[in-house]
Amino acid sequence: MKQNIFIGTAGWSYKDWLNVFYPKTQSQSFDWLTFYCQYFNCVEVNSTYYTYISKQVAENWINKIENVEDFQFTVKLNKDFTHLRKFKSEEINKSEEVFQNLAFHGRLGGILLQFPYSFQLSQTNLQYLLKVCSIFEQYNLIVELRHQSWIKEEILNCFSENRLNLCLIDQPEIGKSFSLKSILTYKTLYVRLHGRNEEAWESSVRNFGKQQNYEEQNERYNYLYSLSELIEIEQQLEDSIFKAEEVYFITNNHPKGNAVANALELKYLLKGRERVEIPPTLNLNFKNLNMIKK
Repeated sequence: MKQNIFIGTAGWSYKDWLNVFYPKTQSQSFDWLTFYCQYFNCVEVNSTYYTYISKQVAENWINKIENVEDFQFTVKLNKDFTHLRKFKSEEINKSEEVFQNLAFHGRLGGILLQFPYSFQLSQTNLQYLLKVCSIFEQYNLIVELRHQSWIKEEILNCFSENRLNLCLIDQPEIGKSFSLKSILTYKTLYVRLHGRNEEAWESSVRNFGKQQNYEEQNERYNYLYSLSELIEIEQQLEDSIFKAEEVYFITNNHPKGNAVANALELKYLLKGRERVEIPPTLNLNFKNLNMIKK
C-alpha cells in the first residue's frame, strides 16, 4: 500500500458544513481547520484564487496543523494568472510570499493552476501556460485544463519535459470537456472530483456571466458519489496510482458536506480498505458511512 497518499477536500470553510461535518455547538476555542485535520492529511486552498492572502494567514494555518506530521496544503493560483491573464511583479511577489512560507515549513504539496474551459489548445495559449509555470518552477505544479483539445501526445510529452503534473478531473462530459483518463505526466497524480450533476452543470454554462446567488453558483457541485462510483474511479486510475510518487484526491463537491463524506470513503478505499474515523455529526447525516466506520 502506498504511504504517500493525500486525501482531502477543496476548502474547509463552508457554512453548510456546520452541523453536518462541524458540530453545531462549539467552544470558544474550537477551530475548523484544527478539527478538519483530525480526519484528513491535506486540503486544497481555494480562497487564494479569489484574493491574495497575507503571510500571517498562512502562518496561522501552519500553527493550527503543527501536530499533524504529514499534513499538506495545495494552493490554487490566483485568477489573475489563469483567467484574467493580467499580472505584474506585485501579484507574483504576493503569491510567492505565501508559497515560500508554506514550502519552508514543508507544508506545500503543490500549486494548482486551474485554467477555464475557454482556454483551448493553441500555440499562444501553450506559450502562455509555460510562461506562468516558469515563474513558479521551483514548486510542484499541477495544471488543470478543462478542454479536451489539450490531450495530445506532444502536449503530454511537453508536460513531462517541463516537470508539470496534469490534473485529472471527474466532471460531467459536456461539449468538449476534459474526461477522466489515467494519465501521469510527472511525479504527482492529482485528481479533482467535481461531481456529476450534469443538469446543474449545463445550467451553469447557460447562465455564465449572469448574476447568481451563492447557492446557484455552486449547484453544479451538488452531487454525492456512490461508493461504487468511487471504486470505479479507483480502478480506472489504478495504473497511475501505482506509478506516481505521490497521490492526491481532492473532492470539490462541497455543497451539503458531500465532499467530506466522499473524501472519507476515498480514504477507506485508498488506504487499504481500513475502516476510518467518522465525525459523529457527519455519521448522522450520511448513514451509508456506517459500513466504513471504525
